[in-house]
Amino acid sequence: MDYFVIIISAIFVNNVILAQFMGICPFLGVSNKVSTAIGMGMAVTFVMSISALVVWLIQYGLLDPLGVGFLQTIVFILVIAALVQMVEIILKKISPTLYNALGIFLPLITTNCAVLGIAILLVQKQYDLGESVVFSASTALGFTLALVLFAGMREKLELTDTPEAMKGMPLALITAGLLSMAFMGFSGMI
Repeated sequence: MDYFVIIISAIFVNNVILAQFMGICPFLGVSNKVSTAIGMGMAVTFVMSISALVVWLIQYGLLDPLGVGFLQTIVFILVIAALVQMVEIILKKISPTLYNALGIFLPLITTNCAVLGIAILLVQKQYDLGESVVFSASTALGFTLALVLFAGMREKLELTDTPEAMKGMPLALITAGLLSMAFMGFSGMI
């Protein structure tokens, strides 16, 4: 498959949050500030990209040859959990403020359905190693794009005169729905 098609499709057409609706928990929980959204996006990008490489190697180098493909989900969760622990340790040392801002959502990357879903999709789509890494990195960039756009919109909406009943989550959900509809406009591209 053409790498350009994979990249455009993963970022815009089949955006993991806005088109496939995976990873909604961090999308709504960490999108109050753009800086926090960027940090979460970088963490997810790292975990998703590295996990694609490791998962592909485990699936085609270990699970398939041994005939234990039924262990795929458990093994993938363990790989993702180990990578998230590594990211947590690194962030705690490098950027304690970002570590504290991400709070509970950082360890929740382990159970983020977007990360696990992409790992499983790589196997289902039978991508080769290069396509797997490009697909997962592009999907993570799409995740980050959606997170940052949404955080920017939420920051701007906090400054507007909004009816009291619409403040907070109601306005955030309406904004997320509109953003999702805007991204669905890309579906005619590929």
